[in-house]
Amino acid sequence: MAPKPALSKLPIKLATSGFYRGFSVDVTVVSKIIISALVVWAIFWPVHAGKLLGDWNSLILANFAAWYIWGVALFVIVCIGLAIWPAAGRLNLGQPGEKPEFSNFSWFSMMFSAGIGVGMLTWAVAEPVTHFANNPEVIQGITTGGEADNVRMAYKWSFLHWGTGAWACYAIAGLSMAFFSYRRALPLTIRSSLTPLFGKSLSGPLGHIIDIVAVVATILGVAQTLGFGVEQFVAGLTRIGISGLVNAEGATTTFGIIFALVIIMGASTLSALSGVGKGIKWLSNVNMVLSVILLGFFIIFGATFFGGNAIFFGIWDYLIALPQMSFNVWKTDGVEGSEAFLLTQWQGWWPVFYWAWWIAFAPFVGLFLARISRGRTIREFVLGAMLVPSIMCFIWFAWAGGTAIDLELNGGANGIIFDAANADKIFAMTQFMLEPVSEWLSWGMTLLIVVLLMTFLVTSADSAVLIVNTINAGGDEGPKARPHILFWGAALGLVVAGLLISGGTAAIKTAMVIGALPFSFVMVLMCFALVFAIFNDGLRAAAGVQTTFANNNAKPTG
Repeated sequence: MAPKPALSKLPIKLATSGFYRGFSVDVTVVSKIIISALVVWAIFWPVHAGKLLGDWNSLILANFAAWYIWGVALFVIVCIGLAIWPAAGRLNLGQPGEKPEFSNFSWFSMMFSAGIGVGMLTWAVAEPVTHFANNPEVIQGITTGGEADNVRMAYKWSFLHWGTGAWACYAIAGLSMAFFSYRRALPLTIRSSLTPLFGKSLSGPLGHIIDIVAVVATILGVAQTLGFGVEQFVAGLTRIGISGLVNAEGATTTFGIIFALVIIMGASTLSALSGVGKGIKWLSNVNMVLSVILLGFFIIFGATFFGGNAIFFGIWDYLIALPQMSFNVWKTDGVEGSEAFLLTQWQGWWPVFYWAWWIAFAPFVGLFLARISRGRTIREFVLGAMLVPSIMCFIWFAWAGGTAIDLELNGGANGIIFDAANADKIFAMTQFMLEPVSEWLSWGMTLLIVVLLMTFLVTSADSAVLIVNTINAGGDEGPKARPHILFWGAALGLVVAGLLISGGTAAIKTAMVIGALPFSFVMVLMCFALVFAIFNDGLRAAAGVQTTFANNNAKPTG
């Protein structure tokens, strides 16, 4: 018996008139209510919000650490497996013979800017420095924190958090949506990726719930990125001479938070109104050029040899230890301060937090990757969206972070970099490097970093607004009504402001870890659905049954 054709129609009821014309009222309204409630709660009841979020966070870290760690390991295995599986790797994410819309340079630029661009400027320096001081090997007494024997361990763990695991989260989400939208003619939205498991039932409440979970996860994941970015943006503005944004202790004031968010969200909303092909593409290309300039500065004038060693040995140590790091889950013995307790605590602070962050970021980056990757093969998508950005992250960590460590170990920095706040470390390092040469040169490099940071933040925020509206519109990639773009731009800014004011970046981190949990279950189901679909398409192709369908779903249905 010949296999049945794949599902190629998934009607999603969209409003045909009124304020929500072209949008799923169920998904859009419920998502707005949840995010609005979070904003009101964080702003008006900050103490209660902080306590309850903290309790939930502790509960999740105690009971779901293994779920997060093993889930991300699954994403890596599925991505690599699909790339090397001949029948899957050569499939086009579009119609047969279809060519990509964007050049490789623009594709990589948009992918990197939306995916991890902001984090590079904070963590490429801060994370190797932090792990240089403490990591599991230090806790176990294998290496010494802050000493030369711990450099390789610092990079091994930094590469784990920003390597294939992070990009596999994005790749699974993006690959699933691109496959089912551009080959099966289904709407470009999260629910479509689960059709092999749930079929036409996703047109109703089950599909609405999946898309709502994705919208909430996206807002909280991007809020985490913007939260770190706002603090670094304020640190940079302060370094170039704008006063009144930090208090006497160096912490960002409420005025500083609001000031930075008005600039960032105002610019991002204007960019979102222009669409992917104009504002976001242009900003992404600017990001890439400025990033190359800054990275070139660290490679040429920073710790050139130290960074070369860091990337070579770091990648080697990372690959050798990857299987063990990907599956190992430490268990606490309940004794505070013991080795088991400290290892479990460290894992919750770092790998579990990062996996939750990347999962919460996955609906946004995944849908964005799908949107810009039509016409590429699965193998090309996986290599381009998973391996190339990982290598770019490793290069940044090796020379930016390596320069910081080398200056402290051998360059006489004497704690100037290590003692600075995470958001300020890159500014402290460049100032230490350049101020003896020229104060104006130091100021100019600080300004370049501030501009780069702002373009990264704007790109992330405006991409998120467009992606949320695409999900709310049942996968419609076309122009969105201005009021909805303005609402989500304001909502995203208010979520960041409310959580930063009520509890700092810790409050955003907690909310994000909680918001990522429901979507992590969706992503695991995506893996099984995608493999199942590709396998069945092989059977269909062998039997002469159609496997691709023209996509005509970018229109409202009544």
